[in-house]
Order: sequence, then structure tokens, then C-alpha cells
Amino acid sequence: MSIDYENELNSAQLEAVKSTEGPVLVIAGAGSGKTRTIVYRLAHLVEQGVDPSQILLLTFTRKAAQEMLHRAEAILGRSLHGTSGGTFHSFAYATLRMNTHDIGYPSGFTLLDRGDSESIIRDLRKDLELGKGDKSYPKKNTMLDMVTKSRNKERPMDAIVEQEAFHLNSYVEDFETIAEEYGKYKRHHALMDYDDLLFELDRLLAENEPLRNQLQMRFRYIMVDEYQDTNLVQARIVKNLAGSNGNVMAVGDDAQSIYAFRGANVANILEFPKIFQGTKIIRLEQNYRSVQPILSMTNHILANARIKFDKKLFSDRQSERLPEIIYPLSDQTQARLVVDKVIELSRKYLMHEIAVLFRAGYQSYHLEVALTRIGIKYQKYGGIRFHEAAHVKDVICYLRLILNSHDTMAWQRSLEHVKGVGPKTVAKIYEAMHTANGEKYMTKMRKKHPELDDLLNELDALRTGNIKPAAAIDRVMSFYQAILTQKYPDDYPKRQAGLEQLSQIAANYADLEAFLGDLSLDGDPEEEKRKENALVLSTVHSSKGLEWKAVLIIDCVEDRFPSKKALNRPEDLEEERRLMYVACTRAMDSLHLFVPKTIYNRYNGVSDPALPSPFVLELPGYTFDRLQEGYSGGLERQRKERPPSMVQPRDTEKSSTPQNDAGTLGFCRHKIFGKGKIIARVEPNKYRINFPGFGLKVIIEDYVELI
Repeated sequence: MSIDYENELNSAQLEAVKSTEGPVLVIAGAGSGKTRTIVYRLAHLVEQGVDPSQILLLTFTRKAAQEMLHRAEAILGRSLHGTSGGTFHSFAYATLRMNTHDIGYPSGFTLLDRGDSESIIRDLRKDLELGKGDKSYPKKNTMLDMVTKSRNKERPMDAIVEQEAFHLNSYVEDFETIAEEYGKYKRHHALMDYDDLLFELDRLLAENEPLRNQLQMRFRYIMVDEYQDTNLVQARIVKNLAGSNGNVMAVGDDAQSIYAFRGANVANILEFPKIFQGTKIIRLEQNYRSVQPILSMTNHILANARIKFDKKLFSDRQSERLPEIIYPLSDQTQARLVVDKVIELSRKYLMHEIAVLFRAGYQSYHLEVALTRIGIKYQKYGGIRFHEAAHVKDVICYLRLILNSHDTMAWQRSLEHVKGVGPKTVAKIYEAMHTANGEKYMTKMRKKHPELDDLLNELDALRTGNIKPAAAIDRVMSFYQAILTQKYPDDYPKRQAGLEQLSQIAANYADLEAFLGDLSLDGDPEEEKRKENALVLSTVHSSKGLEWKAVLIIDCVEDRFPSKKALNRPEDLEEERRLMYVACTRAMDSLHLFVPKTIYNRYNGVSDPALPSPFVLELPGYTFDRLQEGYSGGLERQRKERPPSMVQPRDTEKSSTPQNDAGTLGFCRHKIFGKGKIIARVEPNKYRINFPGFGLKVIIEDYVELI
């Protein structure tokens, strides 16, 4: 029985399925049935008489390839045995194993896993005597990360370190030495790691024309899933396998390219039509996940992207409810408002159908404490759970000792940072502190270990001062900072950000005992993993490919979303835009963005004004409902901007007339986008501005400086 493609697919999907000859690029918007399209195309090829062994399906996980092949088999009612389907790495491994002589491994090679590679890096570092006597020297896993990132991104080591781990700049030469020696070691011992699989296949295809021609003849139809996530070497492999005019279909969404930190290069999908002449571009724009108001808003998020494939998502799922943008008075009250919203949504949805998303793992710490306090179960994906973070445990142990000098576990953790003090010595110190005749021993130990003396003096001062939690953390941090940088040299800036959050949480408390009680740091991680019907907390990166009935996105302000690191380079800011798009398109029915008006500054003890995320500022007011936290604690709904179709002609003329206060075109400066030219004033309080390198933006006048 033949497959009824016309009834099973929409018009764009059908076009993609039946476009089998020549290069095809399918731009698959979020929730547009990408997998369904690939599955039906597999079935269509075989139904048209293509031998399954002539099909190559490349994906980013083995599970994805297997699922697609199984679904295609179910539709066809027959086996697809012989189809090559799997990851780039598995395909490379199989190809290289059959051509070991051609790549210079006549006796074959052994594949290294991550642990093997780290062990080699450790041994090389020891043999080269790198970092001898340097307690802050990068760990083996960090060194391997720098080596593999430099290789996958095909960028110099100094550029990688400057962008991703600037605090390790002094070790760039050592990273370069390790990278060179690691390569020599692998070649000498006939070893390959996962990166080598791709680069060796790339070299083999480029240099061995007979093999290249053979593979092109064998794989007449190539399909690549998630093409926006390919790196440079993967794109070259696809080109060499397909040839310049081959039957290759790349499926992906440039707007969901969010893995640059892994080496993904959005240029691969953007430049696909240039690489493969005569490419047919098909857009999947019908979304089957979200209601239309959510898509209308996310379309505006993409509208200001600098370079993109134009698309406008639409849905048959209509709704009267607009997305909400909620303005808490501060990041400290944000957690309470999020909890209130979660409770409200839980009356309509199961708890696991609700997700709170954030840019970085530490940003959920406030919320985790608030949820624990009222007994709402949650599961966290991406980042570390608050009570699992080692640096948080370190600081909390000092606070526990302020209240309870008999807390043996806290003493054990606090004293492990003192040089020369091991578990047995800790036990002796503890006994001496709590016995009448232990003063002599303690005097000796204080003299022998100045760090111990400093710690005990600090704890004594904190106990006698009746100090508030936030101030206590500030004092603890004054001596813990050195421990932080020494104990966690590879990623202490990230951990520092987490401790900033801890300090902000503490600012809400006047009583240290209540603060420590609410943190509930003794949760069982395994128990958390087993929770059912629990609220989902997730980083945006970990949320890709998932969906929930309701999504709440927190900290939609500059320096948090987009992240502070992304504000230095236009391409990084564009990836942040795509992250926001991915976050919003996870929502099926209900979407809520939180934009705190102030951010607590632990250094001066006050809350500083926060700038809303530029991605929020750009949104037309008619695409969302705006709610403002009142000083009484409730939410007040603000007056809604009318959509363009409802605006009177006179207002339209006003908003498009180029003018500034002097009645002529002028220039301005913005914190993120730099100097720009004012194109028009948009009443009542916005400017339309052209920023070189960023394009047109509509920004509230309070956030630009006229020049």
C-alpha cells in the first residue's frame, strides 16, 4: 500500500520530501516537524526504488538516527537494512577502519575515550615538568578542553583562552606545548581520539580522490540533521562526500545555532547555498507546538538578527492569551513572583509540564531556596544544583560554625583548606577546642598553622558581632577568596558568580539561623533524580529539543541574558539572540519573561538599576502583556500598546518621521550597540536607530545617550 504523503504532510514538508535530486536546504523552524520530514523522505526514497545502501543519514546522536530509521521502516512496512545511519564520528570510525593504510596506520589504531585522553595529558604534563610547584595550575580536564576547543574551532590557542578562560592566559604557551606533544604521542602509539576521527577523515577525503569518488558513487543520497550544529570540519566532510552538485539535503535552523562553545559554526548553514550551487531552499514555518501569540513574539525576536534566513512561524493553534513580560522590583523579589506564577500555573498544568529557564546555572539559586522553603519539588538540568556546588558548601560550613562550634562535619570541610591539616589533625583540633585542657595544644597548632589562626580569629569575631547573614558572607569571602582561586583555578570566575547569588539571597534575611535553615543543603541528589511530577529548572542550552506547556524565563536583563561575556563581540550577541528564541519556543501554551528592575550589589549593599535585555526592548508592546510589581507586592497590569492595524494614520505618520529634539536627524550612543544614527522617533518614548554592525533597533529613549 502506497503512502499518502499529501494527507500526512503539509505543503512545505511535502516539497522537502519529494525534492530528492540536487542540493536541498530545509530551514526547519522550531516545532515545525523536522524529524517527520526526514522520516518521510527516507521512506519516499526507498519507495521510489532507491537502494537503502545508497542512503547516508548523518545525525548528532545515535539514538536520533535509530529513531528515524525505525519510524521510516514502520511507515514503509519493510526493513531499511543497509542504510548507513549514525553520527559523524561513527561514520568516520567505520570509514577509517577500512582505510588504515591510506591514513598511515598500517596496523590499525585504537580509539581513546575521554578518560584515556585525560590520563595522557596528565602524564605528558608530568614528563614535561609543567606547573611544577604551582598549586593553581590547570587540571588535566581543563587542559584537554583547551586543546580540543582550539582544534574543533580551528582557532589559535591564545584566541580560545582569551575568549573562554581569560584567567588562564598565563598558561597559553603550556597549552600549546601540551597540544603538540599530545598529537605526537597519539601518532607514535597508533591512537586516535574523537577529534582525530573527523580530521583524519577530512584529510583522507581531501587527499584520496579514488576513495572520494567511490564514496560519492556509493552514497547517492545524503541527509544531514541539525546542520546548524556542524563545525567546520564536519561541513568539509559533507562537501567531499556529496560533491559540488550531489544529492545532499541539510536540515536545520540557523536560529537554533546555540553551540558555538562546542565548535558549532552557524556560517555552515548560512553559506550552504554558496557552497552547493543551485541549492533549493525550503522553509518549514508551520509550527505544531506553540500557540500563535507566542510565535508572533518570537518572530520579532528573530527579526533583528543581523544575518539569517527569513522565516515567519505560524500555527493553527490560536489563543487569546498573550505572553507576559513581568517586571519585578528586583532580582530578590523575582524568585517570589516566579513561585507565585508556578503555583498559579499548577492549577492548570501538571508540575512537570512547567519549566523555568535561565541563561546560566547559578541564576536559579534564589529560586531553588524559595522552592525548597515552601516544599515545591523540582528537577534541575544544566548547571549544578545549589546544594551540590562545592564552593557553596565551603562557604556555608563557615556560617554553620558561627552558630554551632560543635558541628564536626563543618569543621572537617573548613579545615581541609589549611595546609598540613588532615582528617586526623582535624579530630585532634576539634577535641582540643572542646576540652578543658586543650588550650596548650591549640596554642601550638595556631602558631604552626597561621591559616588556622586566621580562621579561628575570624570565626570568633563573627560570633561576637551578632552579624547579619549578608555581612557574615562578605567577611567569610574576604579570606575564602584566596581558597576559591587556589582550589578551583580552572573555573573560579563562574563559581564566584554563584557566590554572588548566595550573598544576594542572604540579603533577604536578618537572622543567620533562618537563612541556613532555608537553604536545606542536605538534599539527596539521587532522590532528586527520582522525583516525578516535579517542576523543571533548566539552562536554555539543556532545554533545546524539549517542550513544556508553560515556560518562565528569568533574569532577562543585560549581563545575565545576554550574558556579560557576549557583549564584547557582535557574533556572540547574535548567539544570545538565538538562545532567547530557543527559550521562548519551548513554550506550548503559556510564556512568561521576568525582567527585574534592579540587581543587588553586594559590594555597596544597594540595588543597582538593571537594563532590560535588548531582546525584550525590541519587542513591540502589542505582542505581550506587561505586568509590573507594585510596592505592595502584587502585580499591576500595564496599558497595552495597540497593534499597527489599530493605530490611527496620524500616529503612524508621527512614528515614521525622522526627527530628534532639534527636529533633525541625530546620533546617539548605547551601552551595548555603541554609536548609532537615529532614523525615527517612535512615540511616545522610543527611537528607531541604525547601529553599524547590528542593524535597526527600536530602543526606549532612557537607554540611549544623545550625542
